[in-house]
Amino acid sequence: MLRYLIKRSLIAVITLLMISITTFWLFFAGSANPAAQMCGAKACDAAKIERINKSLGLKDPIHEQYGRFMSGIFTGREIGEGADAIKCPAPCLGVSFRTSEPVLDIIERGLPVSASIAVGSAVISVLLGVSLGIASALKRGGWLDKFSIGFALTGASLQIFFLGLLLQMVLVYQLKIWDRPRYVPPSEDFLGWLSGMSLPWVTLGVLSAATYARFARAEMLEILSEDFVRTARAKGLTPRAVNIKHALRASLSSIVTIFGLQLGGLLGGAAITETTFDMPGIGKLAVKAVGDDNLPIVMATVLLAAFFVVLFNVIVDAMYAVIDPRVKLS
Repeated sequence: MLRYLIKRSLIAVITLLMISITTFWLFFAGSANPAAQMCGAKACDAAKIERINKSLGLKDPIHEQYGRFMSGIFTGREIGEGADAIKCPAPCLGVSFRTSEPVLDIIERGLPVSASIAVGSAVISVLLGVSLGIASALKRGGWLDKFSIGFALTGASLQIFFLGLLLQMVLVYQLKIWDRPRYVPPSEDFLGWLSGMSLPWVTLGVLSAATYARFARAEMLEILSEDFVRTARAKGLTPRAVNIKHALRASLSSIVTIFGLQLGGLLGGAAITETTFDMPGIGKLAVKAVGDDNLPIVMATVLLAAFFVVLFNVIVDAMYAVIDPRVKLS
């Protein structure tokens, strides 16, 4: 197990390194002019742009810029020269072209919002979707099964920006029975955090639950027809023991895979959800950075999203051995 985790961790590091090289080249080899963005529209002449380019090393070869970027992640660095120098402590992901603020400080403000959306919606989607999928598989052909299929199809067809705006218009502004979506740090006002995040949680959770319901139903139906389940029934085990101890545990592999990938992706920023509900998370930050050609922030959000996805891939792979004894990790 330990050998496998070390191997997967090394592969994850190599994957992140390749992603960083690709994204850095794509973003910083583009046509955007960082110096013009940093000096602003006022009093920005060719001489000042050239001075900023030289100070930041923006005219250096792309591999030298990448080397400084990677070294800054581990040791920190000083961006610029003289009085205009900006100290960027490790892990340094660069500074914003618009505000000259360290990107990590900007990310740290948005990460709690994205984490709140990710964890809350993931819990709702798993509990609702898996419960509905398993119940429909056990009652195949009944009204609950038909409802589950219809729910899954509806959830797969709807989009968060449509359902989110619709629920806000009806529940928040017309009927006024739901609090307006907003983020309040839970350490300051826990009840305000719950009420402000509840609508994004429910909206995203219900839509994501459709995927879990579909996969849980399909996996459960397949497992219930396996020989080991029939053997457990023949031994006289109760239906509850057969369904929960044997069938449910064997069907969790695909559900854990979906959960890990979904949670990893959401921690990197749910751009559409955060934009729909006007939440200042990483996803909305990335959307704004793309519009502003603020390449350091775009670069940082891409790397952060990749890091969470790769991390949860490793965690999910490790959990397979715990969930399913048939899985052997080399």
